[in-house]
Amino acid sequence: MKKMLKSQMKDVPEDQQKKALEMIEKNPDLFAQIGKEVQAEMKTGKDQMTATMTVMQRHKDELKGMM
Repeated sequence: MKKMLKSQMKDVPEDQQKKALEMIEKNPDLFAQIGKEVQAEMKTGKDQMTATMTVMQRHKDELKGMM
């Protein structure tokens, strides 16, 4: 999974990649839930970026707490 994420974030600076991976490792259930919600939003016709932003807004307090 780490390799897949790193390939997805190849244009992101190394320190930010590390921070993101640490957040995912701390709370994998949250990120699994976010992934499911993004998929559900995409099924309603939203593009991936819009769906992701919608879901991230819903979870912004949880994400801020992890940072």
